[in-house]
Amino acid sequence: GGRYLAPDAAIAQARKLMAEGADVIDLGPASSNPDAAPVSSDTEIARIAPVLDALKADGIPVSLDSYQPATQAYALSRGVAYLNDIRGFPDAAFYPQLAKSSAKLVVMHSVQDGQADRREAPAGDIMDHIAAFFDARIAALTGAGIKRNRLVLDPGMGFFLGAAPETSLSVLARFDELRLRFDLPVLLSVSRKSFLRALTGRGPGDVGAATLAAELAAA
Repeated sequence: GGRYLAPDAAIAQARKLMAEGADVIDLGPASSNPDAAPVSSDTEIARIAPVLDALKADGIPVSLDSYQPATQAYALSRGVAYLNDIRGFPDAAFYPQLAKSSAKLVVMHSVQDGQADRREAPAGDIMDHIAAFFDARIAALTGAGIKRNRLVLDPGMGFFLGAAPETSLSVLARFDELRLRFDLPVLLSVSRKSFLRALTGRGPGDVGAATLAAELAAA
């Protein structure tokens, strides 16, 4: 994160990733780090607008990583393929607009309403917490006319599950339970996450091998 803030740099990196075999480019106009300052939707839109236009002209499928409905609405107007919401689309007032679109929706679970947090995970089985969240959110979204086959589930990892790395490891070990229970695609987002750094004692730039190992474990 934060390495390709200039539009030209972001566009060049997206084209490079596509040439290397990427299927979709995920654009994140703001950091979800617990220490990051909040970013307005106007700022998010200003950051993504030139990048979206260039990638659309290239025919590159784009995912927008934002929880702000105004930013999401702008991205839908530009034809993004995915909306990736770390709060899991909590705003029911936005559901009619989502229902009119065709974008896939990545619905992420977190223990603190979409906030990366250094507090501990809630007591009890974390998988029960995750399943209850998805049960409620899937019902709300499909009840608003959003087709179930547009949904992709993300259990959240790292600080989205709390401070202890063991919580993320537990979810990783039981990843198939989510696939079997919901019969929907489940996204694993672990690149450079805090629990991998805690387990390996390495910095963000040195956990590529650990990221790959976690992804293979969930495959």
